[in-house]
Amino acid sequence: MSPRDLQRAAVLRLAEAGVASPEHDAAELLAHVLGTTRGRLVLLDTVPPDAAETYEGLVARRAAREPLQHLTGVAWFRHVELAVGPGVFVPRPETELLAGWAVEQLADLADPVVVDLCTGSGAVAKAIADEVPHARVHAVELDPAAFRWAERNLEDTGVDLREGDMATAFPELDGTVDLVTCNPPYIPLDAWESVAAEARDHDPELALFSGADGLDAMRVLEVRAAALLRPGGQVGAEHADVQGRSAPGVFAAAGRWQEVRDHDDLAGRARFVTARLAR
Repeated sequence: MSPRDLQRAAVLRLAEAGVASPEHDAAELLAHVLGTTRGRLVLLDTVPPDAAETYEGLVARRAAREPLQHLTGVAWFRHVELAVGPGVFVPRPETELLAGWAVEQLADLADPVVVDLCTGSGAVAKAIADEVPHARVHAVELDPAAFRWAERNLEDTGVDLREGDMATAFPELDGTVDLVTCNPPYIPLDAWESVAAEARDHDPELALFSGADGLDAMRVLEVRAAALLRPGGQVGAEHADVQGRSAPGVFAAAGRWQEVRDHDDLAGRARFVTARLAR
């Protein structure tokens, strides 16, 4: 069959299954099977029968709402490539905005110290190490399966990765850190049904749910960041789009933060909060 015919059938199947981006996913899976890029698919006339069979199997798995990145084994995050699969939260494009904010804050610092809490796949830590090579980056992950993916992604990056709880991470750095980043779990426990199947059925629960209001981890982050940061240091943390007031409220209520503000994503939805520790 031709690549166009294969993709057309795949798009229909994925759309019927409720996949949010059927055209993109159908092309990405075919490019993955053929060892090429989406843009170069138009240069191909036919797909070998064995490759077509492999492709149809992957399309079936995607139609069952298995994450695209689990099928290809790769997720791109800003300028870095990440290995991902079962057992680790697949980084979302929205989180790139938090990483970009962090890179901007570090640009003018001579020897910045960064701590990435709840690092997951290591996406934010790896992006910062890539774009701010003079930064000393530390990262921590609690979940053993996710930690193994982070080990793989952060190998040879210079990032100091440790397995452990963000609530007690890096005590030796207390009062010396310039910037803390975190993509914590933030989904309320009773919102399970509203979570997309790709996340609900495949991402680790530890990376998704955080108490009755979704802010339990944010409260832990506020306390730990206050201990880690030097006076005037900053924290940035992602949150759910419905937490545009409640997440900043965690920091405002503590009484030790200045410049508490929320930031929208590219779709205009509340996405991450930042704050500066009072001097």
